[in-house]
Amino acid sequence: MQLSLFNSVKTVYAKADGALDNESLYRRVAREANIPLQVLNGMAPIGESGQMHSKVKREIRWHQQTLKHAGLLQNSGKRGRWELTREGKTTLRKVQPKASMVAFSTDLGAALWSLSADVFESIDTPITLCLTSPPYPLAKPRAYGNPSLSQYIEFIVENIRPIAANLVDGGSICLNISNDIFVPGTPARSIYREKLVIALAEELGLWKMDELIWANPCKAPGPVQWASKTRQQLNCTYEPIYWFSNNPQKAISNNRRVLEPHTEQHLAYVRSGGNRTAQSHSDGAYRTRAGAYSQETPGRIPRNILTYPHNCPAQSRYKAAAREMGIAVHGAPYPLELAKFLIKFLSRAGDLVVDPFAGSLTTAEGAEETGRKWLVTDCIYDYVLGGSTRFYGRPSFEMNPAFAALAA
Repeated sequence: MQLSLFNSVKTVYAKADGALDNESLYRRVAREANIPLQVLNGMAPIGESGQMHSKVKREIRWHQQTLKHAGLLQNSGKRGRWELTREGKTTLRKVQPKASMVAFSTDLGAALWSLSADVFESIDTPITLCLTSPPYPLAKPRAYGNPSLSQYIEFIVENIRPIAANLVDGGSICLNISNDIFVPGTPARSIYREKLVIALAEELGLWKMDELIWANPCKAPGPVQWASKTRQQLNCTYEPIYWFSNNPQKAISNNRRVLEPHTEQHLAYVRSGGNRTAQSHSDGAYRTRAGAYSQETPGRIPRNILTYPHNCPAQSRYKAAAREMGIAVHGAPYPLELAKFLIKFLSRAGDLVVDPFAGSLTTAEGAEETGRKWLVTDCIYDYVLGGSTRFYGRPSFEMNPAFAALAA
């Protein structure tokens, strides 16, 4: 009963529209947990003194103290009345297992307030691309929580497993994960990334297509301990994006969908006739004939170092809208243009794109803007609600009233 009662206490505070005194807390927890009033108020001797107390109320107070010590409850300024802290509003508004709810939808996709496994283990729809940024295995978790380093590989494998099972032949999975994870107490980087690649290959049969580099010119300097304090590391300005496929030979990727404009210098070179004479480079390993590079092409093939600042206009709009609603903002979104680039490169118009850790719903917006179908999940209510603002004003946008009502 203890775990279920603890969940009921969390739920009551998450649903409360303000601070609660203990008597209100007792009544609401009883309703939430279906505890009869006679059981709630039933008295029994407690401890060596044998004083009469309600065991249920006593247990509720224990759970209340647990939330206080975790920094999730704060005094409202009135004696005996407690309410959620900002972190608590984020942490406690997590969906419960097996309690999925459609939050909103458009003609192209749907966002669900759900644990990813509860959705992707129950569907058999063909998926072309999974683009996601799972929680990082941080030593100090963010407000939304994350698995520890020792749990991380199993966590990722088990969440990706049902998606990989529904991947179309030649489909792709892209994982944006952290490079700034260190062996505790040392400036040596953890090799968890390498172990994760091996686990996904050996357990799910995925092939590593590339380790794309997301270079972020606006990334804050770090790692602070090892770069700024001990001076043993350089500042890191990139994060890896691992790209996998279940069938490399039939990969649906196509760089023609993401060609970039040629520079004026290159166009002038092509229009002047390209190579004027035959050339040899690297001791004859590479040769180019006279007249090579004289035909104009639709664009240049992008390099696998992708440079996008994280503070993009789409993220700024999302954060402003979420703050105006008084809800928690996701602390680690990736830029919309990066998502759109990967979606166009790795899928076709009309294909299904999914994200099991949707966060602020960047992948969903990228899929919507590029004409892909999409299905995304996140377990934090505030993130899904805030992410819905990306779709306001779209003709087919439809909010689930039952989901919206939970914000009250």
